[in-house]
Amino acid sequence: MAYEIIANAATPQQREEKAVLRIDNVVKRFGDNTVLDHISFDVNKHETVAMLGASGSGKSTLMKCVNLLEQVSDGQIWLGDLDITDPRVDSDEVRARIGVVFQHFNLFSHMSVLKNVTLAARKVFNWDKERANDKAMELLKRIGMDHKAKEYPDRLSGGQQQRVAIVRALMMDPELLLLDEITSALDPLLVGEVLEMVEELKDQGATILMATHEMHFARSAADRIILLRNGKVAENGTPEEVMDNSTDPETQAFFRSYRS
Repeated sequence: MAYEIIANAATPQQREEKAVLRIDNVVKRFGDNTVLDHISFDVNKHETVAMLGASGSGKSTLMKCVNLLEQVSDGQIWLGDLDITDPRVDSDEVRARIGVVFQHFNLFSHMSVLKNVTLAARKVFNWDKERANDKAMELLKRIGMDHKAKEYPDRLSGGQQQRVAIVRALMMDPELLLLDEITSALDPLLVGEVLEMVEELKDQGATILMATHEMHFARSAADRIILLRNGKVAENGTPEEVMDNSTDPETQAFFRSYRS
């Protein structure tokens, strides 16, 4: 199934390198524990960047810093031309520009699919009901789930719930989409339909930063791989450069552990 989520797919000529997200020397400490140790990299417009690394390497913490759920201890994070680590910024305005999907769907069980998808648009950004519902139904129709609009999450499969969560993240036409281990809570049989949707979003020109343990997916979908190790950037390059051709013994051992 093709998911036509983004109306105007980017042409190769439009995929110019322009940083949507710039992470500049970011440090995050919890007490004496340094979780992020001077992290720096960019995510360019229309680029998909996959963060890989062992559990505890700092992937989810960095995602939370980008979405302002955690404050950095040092360094800066830029969303376009805005320093979002400046304490004077309006966090709601920043979050309106970023779509986030977590591993545990976070759908409200007492609300229908339609109400879940429209909740933030209506309650946070004051869209009227008709505008919010029209946009939500358009997005749900594009993934073939408009007939599930009145269903409740417990009537959906895990893969369907995660696709609804992705649609919810797309409601505000975000400049950046953050995907934090979005398949880790799914039955293996359901992983494929969610990853297929992400690949379609990439093909249509979305700008994506994702943390994942799905190595085959990262290889096929990502333009660039960021490998985190002990809170530092150990590798930054194309999938081929990082996953196949790295000369670093620890990097080689990390990827061998997934092949075995």
